[in-house]
Amino acid sequence: MLAFTKKEINLMKKLNTPAKVQDFLNDLKFNFEKPARRGGRGETLKSPLFTLRARRAHCFEGALLGAYILSLHDFPPLILYLKATKEDYDHVIAPFKIKGFWGALSKTNHAVLRYREPIYKNIRELAMSYFHEYFLNNGVKTLREYSELFNLNKLKKDWEVSEKDLWYIDKKLDKIKHFSILPARSAGGQKTAIKNLRKADKVEIKAGKIVEYKK
Repeated sequence: MLAFTKKEINLMKKLNTPAKVQDFLNDLKFNFEKPARRGGRGETLKSPLFTLRARRAHCFEGALLGAYILSLHDFPPLILYLKATKEDYDHVIAPFKIKGFWGALSKTNHAVLRYREPIYKNIRELAMSYFHEYFLNNGVKTLREYSELFNLNKLKKDWEVSEKDLWYIDKKLDKIKHFSILPARSAGGQKTAIKNLRKADKVEIKAGKIVEYKK
């Protein structure tokens, strides 16, 4: 059975705070998922072991690795699914709780949708903190739902060292309960709320195009 090496375990043990884990995730190159026709694997959802060894990750892989590292330091391994419109990409983060307040690890290549300090009273507050940053290059805001927390301890044994891509976790996130970001009971309902959303400013759009790693 595959397992983390002693060196890998010692590395993860040194990452004993969420801030240290986030710094480590930031240092991983971004996984742009090279197409198979160009010699890559196409879309991936690697386990923490293989993400760690590849030294690159996209948001979902980063959340899984981050949650696993936190679990080595007495945090429950949690992930949260942020669902956008079909025109945009969804996002996955790894929430953590310190002294009653929520924060989150977030692996992203952009200047927005990043780490959250543990200052939020509940998961809805945490999810809502991403709303104004979540927009397309035309300024349209796209975040629509967030999931309930998913505890990775519910998964079958050895998910963290699996050789296979973890697409079954993606399917589980699709099936769990989701909550609407926009107020359904406001005058005119969600369609009116969406219609009345103000677009992001030009300077916000410009900042949103800043990337950490070049493709």
